[in-house]
Amino acid sequence: QLQASGGGLVQAGASLSLSCAASGRTFNRYDMGWFRQAPGKEREFVASIRWTNSVRDYADSVKGRLTISRDNAKNTVYLQMNSLKPEDTAVYYCTADRRDSRWLYWGQGTQVTVSS
Repeated sequence: QLQASGGGLVQAGASLSLSCAASGRTFNRYDMGWFRQAPGKEREFVASIRWTNSVRDYADSVKGRLTISRDNAKNTVYLQMNSLKPEDTAVYYCTADRRDSRWLYWGQGTQVTVSS
C-alpha cells in the first residue's frame, strides 16, 4: 500500500513537499515514481528514481524545479516541489515497481493546487 500526503493550496512560486509512505511490503528493491493528472487531462509521468543506483528521471516540464528522493529505511519516497506554477495543479500519485513501461502499485493521490 502507498499513502501519499503533503498536497495543498499554494501561490505560484511557492514550494511543497510530497511524501509517499509504503506499507505492507518493502519497496527498497522497487523503482518508485510520481505521476500527476490535471482536470480533463491524461495522467502524465513526473519523476522516477531507480532502486539499483538511485538514478533519477524527470519530465521536461519539471526539470530544475522538482526533485525526487527516497529513504529506504523509512520506506518512503519524496517529491520536493519548488517554484510551483499554476500548470503544476493536479492530483499527484506515487507509484512503485516499474515493469518495462508499466507500474504495478499506485497510491491514492494527493491534490496540489497552485494559484496565480
